[in-house]
Amino acid sequence: MSTPLLQLFHHQASGGLRERLCATLRLAIANHHLSVDQKLPSTRQMASDLNLSRVTVEAAYAQLESEGYLRREIGRGSFVAITMPNKARSTALTQLPHFSLRGNRVLATGGCQDPLFPQAFAAGSPELRAFPQQIWRRISATVQRSLGSAVMGYGDPLGYQPLRHAVADYLALSRGIHCQPEQVIILTSSQQALQLLALMFLDPGDEVWLEEPGYPGARNAFLAAGANCRGIALDQEGAKLQAGAAKLMYLTPAHHYPTGVTMSLARRLAWLDWARRHRSWLIEDDYDSEFHYDERPTPALQGLDSHSRVITLGTFSKSLFPSLRLAWMVVPPELVIPLGQARSVMDGHSALLPQAITAEFMQQGHFTSHLRLMRQLYRSRRDLLIEQIEQRLAPWITPMARTGGLQMAVSLKQGDEARLTKLAAQAGLQLPRLSPLYTSDIRQPGWLLGFSALTPGEIVSGCDKLAKLFAADAQSAR
Repeated sequence: MSTPLLQLFHHQASGGLRERLCATLRLAIANHHLSVDQKLPSTRQMASDLNLSRVTVEAAYAQLESEGYLRREIGRGSFVAITMPNKARSTALTQLPHFSLRGNRVLATGGCQDPLFPQAFAAGSPELRAFPQQIWRRISATVQRSLGSAVMGYGDPLGYQPLRHAVADYLALSRGIHCQPEQVIILTSSQQALQLLALMFLDPGDEVWLEEPGYPGARNAFLAAGANCRGIALDQEGAKLQAGAAKLMYLTPAHHYPTGVTMSLARRLAWLDWARRHRSWLIEDDYDSEFHYDERPTPALQGLDSHSRVITLGTFSKSLFPSLRLAWMVVPPELVIPLGQARSVMDGHSALLPQAITAEFMQQGHFTSHLRLMRQLYRSRRDLLIEQIEQRLAPWITPMARTGGLQMAVSLKQGDEARLTKLAAQAGLQLPRLSPLYTSDIRQPGWLLGFSALTPGEIVSGCDKLAKLFAADAQSAR
């Protein structure tokens, strides 16, 4: 506390030393740098910190006590005695700041805020209550003891080497991805990966194709780079091949976001041939491929690529926990150094300690064990949600693909999506809408119902509220 007070004290240029100290403490209390009941340094300590006599400090404390700013208790010390009201701003901006065209494009998206505390039916959140925290704490302590100051400095922009090895090994065994550890780049998030790719590949006006409907985070990253984004329609085999060329094509082939469709092998081969012919890049977002429940997930698109046109990315936010802030990207060898250099000017590198802990967690086999348990847990919760929908909500909503993921897309059969979403929010339900995930005028109303982070009781309770909401809406429509 003494260092900020020292700075404030030196800014008080007028008056004697006692009055300057009084003004300093009044200002600190008024600006809420010192809060009610907070203990001040002793007069001896304050005098030493500010290079004043103890008599001067004693006089200042006594003056502020008489004014009601401080209270002094024998044997305990001096304390702040008052909370000052917030000051009203004396001036206000008469108009919004002038942002760039890219900045205004980003603002037009409304931003992206994941729920801090998942509730029915917030989408995309893992079940954190089942995370093996004791194992994680033990590994964390071991890593800190063994590595010490080695994880306190700057890191490689490409990522912590043991983690890159662990990710490469895991992806080879679980996703059929062909890569060397050197091709793995560790990032803060999959969104950062998309922004990095947009930075390096896109100029204003470049054509980018995305699935329709699709992930808004990808669209936002490309729009912010000035690209022209075109929605590519889907059928039961995934994104339909189109005539023409684009610089990038963004795909979620293993489990389409948001509908859950899995891209067929024939369609995958067709897109790979398209990328080869046009020298385009396919960005494969493997965002939740760990969670397929009824059959083994289809191997990654990258494993079929013989011409190095696929960039695959994924995140630990769904498989471990969101605040870990770690993701990965597998790129062709010729892109490693350029993307590493670009990443170095974005934010330098990911934090070393979380990378080291995650690497050890994976190398000891805990990652695959955790995923195995989560698949069982999430499958049971998905089955319960399907059961609830079929028994109680079938007149209003219909599940789309059900093979995996942390949420289930449902189409709305009757009622107004926007109005029902607002009514649901008033009832304590979060219903992420499907319509905003489209760019065309033809949109499927519905919601993404998250289930992975909800206990069975929370799923049933959420469906209770939803059933009452639908019934009340139908009654009011008569």
